[in-house]
Amino acid sequence: MERLARLAAAHGVATSYEPAPGRVVEVSDDTAVAVLAALGVDATTSRAVREALALHEQDSQRLLPPTVVLRTPSRSSTLPDLPDGTALQVVTESGQLLEWGLGTPLPLGAHTLCAQVPDGRASHSTLLVVPDRVPAPPGRSGGRSAGLLTLLPSLLSARSWGIGDLGDLADLASWAGRSLGAGFLQLGPLHAAVPGTPTDPSPYRPSSRRYPDPVHLRVEAIDEFVQLEGPARDRAGTLLARAAALRAAVLDKGELIDRDAAWELKLEALHLVRQVPLSPGRSAAHRDFLAGQGSALDDHATWCALAELHGPDWRAWPAGLDDPRSVRTAHARAEHRERIDFHRWLAWLTDTQLAHAQHAARAAGMPVGLVHDLAIGVHPHGADTWSQQHAFAHGMSIGAPPDAFNAHGQDWGLPPWRPDALAASGYGPYREVVAGLLRHAGAIRMDHVMGHFRLWWVPEGRPPTEGAYVRYDAEAMVGALALEAHRAGAAVIGEDLGTVEPGVREELASRGILGTSVLWFERDWEARRDAEDSGDGSSPPPPLAPDAWRADCLATVTTHDLPPTAARLSGGHVALRHGLGLLDGTLLAAQNDDAEERAAWIDCFRRLGLLPEGTAAPQAALLAAHRFLARTPARMVGVWLPDTVGDHRPQNVPGTCDAYPNWRLPVSDADGRPVCLETLAASPRVHALFEDLRNALAR
Repeated sequence: MERLARLAAAHGVATSYEPAPGRVVEVSDDTAVAVLAALGVDATTSRAVREALALHEQDSQRLLPPTVVLRTPSRSSTLPDLPDGTALQVVTESGQLLEWGLGTPLPLGAHTLCAQVPDGRASHSTLLVVPDRVPAPPGRSGGRSAGLLTLLPSLLSARSWGIGDLGDLADLASWAGRSLGAGFLQLGPLHAAVPGTPTDPSPYRPSSRRYPDPVHLRVEAIDEFVQLEGPARDRAGTLLARAAALRAAVLDKGELIDRDAAWELKLEALHLVRQVPLSPGRSAAHRDFLAGQGSALDDHATWCALAELHGPDWRAWPAGLDDPRSVRTAHARAEHRERIDFHRWLAWLTDTQLAHAQHAARAAGMPVGLVHDLAIGVHPHGADTWSQQHAFAHGMSIGAPPDAFNAHGQDWGLPPWRPDALAASGYGPYREVVAGLLRHAGAIRMDHVMGHFRLWWVPEGRPPTEGAYVRYDAEAMVGALALEAHRAGAAVIGEDLGTVEPGVREELASRGILGTSVLWFERDWEARRDAEDSGDGSSPPPPLAPDAWRADCLATVTTHDLPPTAARLSGGHVALRHGLGLLDGTLLAAQNDDAEERAAWIDCFRRLGLLPEGTAAPQAALLAAHRFLARTPARMVGVWLPDTVGDHRPQNVPGTCDAYPNWRLPVSDADGRPVCLETLAASPRVHALFEDLRNALAR
């Protein structure tokens, strides 16, 4: 229906997509209607479509859009054409009144733009004054640096409570900066999880992206812990003994990381510590943190308290509590104030230990320090969707359409931002998330950075094949990101792997946002096309020469979603996928393809003089792979921490749930024995790899 297509286009909903060059797939009318409904647009009948189009036309007549973006110093703006004689004034964040267009430079920030035309009409909008580019990542020498990539829960120390914690993070950063010369330490998301039995172990499906999870706390590092007395001190000793047993179960017996068991112990210990009064200085710091966080933290803590009472799915809570602004919720806030204050206190403690970890990283000489990871979305039942219901498209999930890698598409179970709600709020919810994550970081990694441009929305109850792309205002989204990165003095790394529409990587690069380049995916597709033109297109494209790689990227051999390098070099990852039922073809065909791909890389390493002829040991090939990365112009070179000790098991196997222990494996050596932080720090293998990499980068 032509009118439906016009209405969809007016709201940024694509009615077709191109899974491969030259192949166009039409989106069904049912899908378009469902997606429009999630945007608050009724398109169920022809009359409804006509009325919605008329309403959109009426809205488009307003003087100013909800949000205007002004880049500086380029002065590029999204300000629409206005009638002659329109007066424009800007009320800045600090309350200063400035005239637009009189040569007065506008400060960076989120301001209010007011328009007044001679006929008496007036309008106002949010004015985002943003930098053209985000800060570049500083390097140790020549603007380049090497660093570690890890998932914090997977690396335990001799003091962990069965799961890696923020104390371990500070120790890891201090050691890596001083002993390895590392310039950064990239983490997986530390976002607050949705509690449950068991808790969802994936850090990419959190309850909230605005606050970190207190499960990461090092309890005995809290100042008040050492002041416990009497029965409380005795009980704390018992909990420490149980924590030691939990740690031994992982490190000595090779059991899986049990997040819920660790949190049960920590929670009881934290309730003990909570009874110790804060010193005057600590009390003042606590008050300052609460004042700075305001209602956002109050909402988060309220959700945590209500989830303890009524379960983690707010949609199933007693009537009224599903609305954070209802009278019943206000009564619940008053009734459970002590419980809510406990969760606000936990947020302060976690923030304090994160600050200490970043300070430790910088004190150790890391020019960047911690690189935090922002997941692409949040759990539909969690704290963020409860407190910011207006900002999310309920009944929708983001994912990916069918492509060459997944014929069935993907559904990630995460509700998307509503682009109209973001615009109406001046992108406040998004800016708040980014600013919170950058409080104690030198850089941020943006999961699925392409989501700043468009996202694949899947209506609830339908397969991923029946979704549609929804467009976002990339100028505003990227501008909001650049603004908060500039305020924090932090670099931005975009995870731009997979299907990326034309122009996106180029636009991100022009804004100073680094991409992500993984060794195994960097292929010379031009050479493949030339081979096809000459009639020899049967072989896979050869490895891309190191000098042809882009400079503005984080270059790695592997990631948390891919096999460790030891498994890739041995072919063990193919057998694993076969055992999990994830291969499309036969095991033999997959093994042959993998062997051909592996041989191409080994041959490449040898031709470049990175791997001596006749050497085939996994450690030698691992060194060669990282020497290859050093040959590229990449600004940042990341080493997957499990690779340093020969770990064969991936932390996560996409497409599996209960069939594989995703996110619950400790870092282990080549024989599958868990490796603690102390052993890692003393490992000659680890030091040799980084010394080799530092020397290669210095050439």
